[in-house]
Amino acid sequence: MKRRAFLTTAGVGLAAGTVAAPAIAQSQPEIKWRLASSYPKSLDTIYGAAEFVTKRVAAATDGKFQIRPFAAGEIVPALQVLDAVQNGTVECGQSAAYFYVGKDPTFCFDTAMPFGLNTRQHIAWMMHGGGLELMREVFKDYNILHIPAGNTGAQMGGWFRKEIKGLEDLKGLKMRIGGLVGQILTPFGLVPQQIGGGDIYPALEKGTIDAAEFVGPYDDEKLGFYKVAKNYYYPGWWEGSAQIPLLFNMQAWEQLPASYRVILEQACWEANTWMLAKYDTLNAAALKRLVGGGASLRLFPRDMMQACEKAAYELYDQIAATNPRFKKVYEAWKPFLEEERLWFRVAENGFDAFVYSQSAQRK
Repeated sequence: MKRRAFLTTAGVGLAAGTVAAPAIAQSQPEIKWRLASSYPKSLDTIYGAAEFVTKRVAAATDGKFQIRPFAAGEIVPALQVLDAVQNGTVECGQSAAYFYVGKDPTFCFDTAMPFGLNTRQHIAWMMHGGGLELMREVFKDYNILHIPAGNTGAQMGGWFRKEIKGLEDLKGLKMRIGGLVGQILTPFGLVPQQIGGGDIYPALEKGTIDAAEFVGPYDDEKLGFYKVAKNYYYPGWWEGSAQIPLLFNMQAWEQLPASYRVILEQACWEANTWMLAKYDTLNAAALKRLVGGGASLRLFPRDMMQACEKAAYELYDQIAATNPRFKKVYEAWKPFLEEERLWFRVAENGFDAFVYSQSAQRK
């Protein structure tokens, strides 16, 4: 008797569940947003991460929450995405925070600091080291909430028409380069240029600039830099990691149902891994093709990098002395960096140094 009663009750519960699930889905609002990216559609890894998020969100909400991505220039120019999100022209955007160093150099901590954290260290700082909370305080003043949604990994040093044998070769050199590194190199004579990804090739081809850095082999090959500049330098010491977040207008974010916010956050963090894994998969083959096609792979001179590292930390101290927001983040970021390096020198570098040297000997 009890068994029959239990089965009857369970059956009612299951039936209610099958009715309730679609009812809950139907109760969620239909929302349509626009996403403005700083990147062209041809970059299927960076721009592709924005598309990845929008597809994940649509699938998880049964199509109720639709976000339509737009490439650089389709709604706003590449370097005006933050402004468009801030003032509500679009509900969200995809852009590197260090594009807006002119507004506040503190933004660079979100993307990459020259001679700073590597990729895994940066993700650790964001997720468990207090970095996300610190940077959200910065973005809040611009009416924006941000979520990491991609990382390129360590980048290359860029394409140069002429060889760079020392600091003297930087004098008068016009180079497309972003973030704080322009301020680090200006005293050495370099003339930094802030140019969106889709506009770099024509500037390099016409001679408006003499050199350009962007991301790495896969994207650089797509953008065709090797056709007009043959010297391909490494490492990109200004970007041992480069985080690409999604930016959300605060009012638009707050109006979302709680479940939609959770779905968006999950999709962004998944995209963070998706982008990094895709670059790690595709960059090696692209580098081989570039070198096979005539690109000259060159290492920046060590003494030059040492001078630049010294100049970088002198600049950080100078900015911290006059910018309280930068100082607050810097004083939390720097000890985290030193602790991470202690650990990575022991385990990660110990492993990497051995296996890479062994691999090189076998070639």
